[in-house]
Amino acid sequence: MKLVLTGTALAAVLAFGTSNALASVKVGFMLPYSGTYAALGQAIENGFKLYVQEQGGKLAGQELEYFQVDDESNPSKAPDNANRLIKRDQVDILVGTVHSGVAMALAKAAKDSDTTLIIPNAGADSITGPLCSKNIFRTSFSNWQPSYAMGPVAVEKGYKTAVTITWNYAAGKEAIAGFKESFEKQGGKVIKELTLPFPNVEFQPLLTEVASLKPDAVFTFFAGGGAVKFVQDYAASGLGKSVALLSSGFMTDGTLKAQGEAAQGLFTTLHYADGLDTPRDNAFRANYSKAYPAMQPDVYAVQGYDAAQLLAAGLKAVNGDVSKKADMRGAMSAATIDSPRGPFTLSKAGNPIQDIYLRQVKGEQNLTQGVAIKALADPARGCRL
Repeated sequence: MKLVLTGTALAAVLAFGTSNALASVKVGFMLPYSGTYAALGQAIENGFKLYVQEQGGKLAGQELEYFQVDDESNPSKAPDNANRLIKRDQVDILVGTVHSGVAMALAKAAKDSDTTLIIPNAGADSITGPLCSKNIFRTSFSNWQPSYAMGPVAVEKGYKTAVTITWNYAAGKEAIAGFKESFEKQGGKVIKELTLPFPNVEFQPLLTEVASLKPDAVFTFFAGGGAVKFVQDYAASGLGKSVALLSSGFMTDGTLKAQGEAAQGLFTTLHYADGLDTPRDNAFRANYSKAYPAMQPDVYAVQGYDAAQLLAAGLKAVNGDVSKKADMRGAMSAATIDSPRGPFTLSKAGNPIQDIYLRQVKGEQNLTQGVAIKALADPARGCRL
C-alpha cells in the first residue's frame, strides 16, 4: 500500500516539523517573588532577561518561553513548587533560587528528573559538595566563599576576637563557618556564635550579649529585609563605636537605600562591587539602569545575568537543541563567563572560581577597595565528580 500525501497534508507535515525544530526553550524561574527576599528574586529575573534582550531576544537562535513560581522562601513547599515547573510546565531549564534550604530541595528535584539547573544565588555548600551533579551549575557563590575572604581582612585590621550572628539556617551556618575557618587560621578567635530563627528580626537580645562579650568585631550574615533591620539596630545600639561590624556583602547589597546612614563605612567581602570601572561592568550597569530604572544594578542582577550567559554557552554548543543534554552541559562546564564581576570559570563541581572583592559602603554604593582573595575556589568538600 502506497501512502500519498496531498499538497495540503504535506504542507501540514512540513509545518509541524519546522515548528518542532524551532520550538522555544522553556525556562522555569523558581524564585522568591514575595517576602523578605522578593527584591532579590526580581533582580535575578531582571538580570537574566537583560542578557537575553541584549542578544536580540534569543539565545543560540532560540526563542525562550518563561514560567514563574513563587517559592516563598519556604523549604517545605519546595518539592511541590519544583514539580510544577518540571512536571506541569515541562521546562527544559530550571533557574533558582535565593534561599539555601529551598535550593537543596530544588537540586534534588532537578537531579531526580535530570533537568538542567542553574542556581543564580543560593550558596548551600553541599549543592556543589556532596550533592554535586553534572546537571547542576551555580553562577553565584558557595556560602563559604565570600565569608572565607573576610577572615584574613579582619586579622589584617588588627581584630583578634569576634562574635558571629546569623539566622539559624543553612546559609547562615555555612557563611559563619567560612569566616571562622579563615579567621582562626590567621590567628583570630571566634568567642561566641549567636543565632536566631529565620526570618526573626528581634536582634536586641543578641546585641545586648555582644556588648557584654566585648569582642573586637562582629561578623554577620543577613540579606534582604533582615539585613536592613540588623544594620539599623546595630547602629542604634551604639556598638559600632567600639565593635567593628563585618559581613559578606549580602548585608549591604540591594539594601543600602533602606539602611541609610546606618550602613556608612561598613566593610564587606563579595564577588561583585560598585566602582569596578571596567568596560564590561560599565556597559552592564548602563543597560540595566535603562531597562529597570527603579532598581539598582547589584550582585543579584549580575548573578541572573550570568545565569543567562551560562545557558547561552550551552545552547550555542548544541545549536539550540536542548535534548543534547550531555553536550550542552559539557559546554557549560567548560565555559568562561565574561561577567560584569570579571571573567570566571567553573570548578569541576559547577561553582564559580572567582575574585572576592573587599568593599566599603559610601553613599548608596559598595565601592571596591581591591581584591581580598584572587580566583578563590570553593573546596567542594564531598563532591565526587
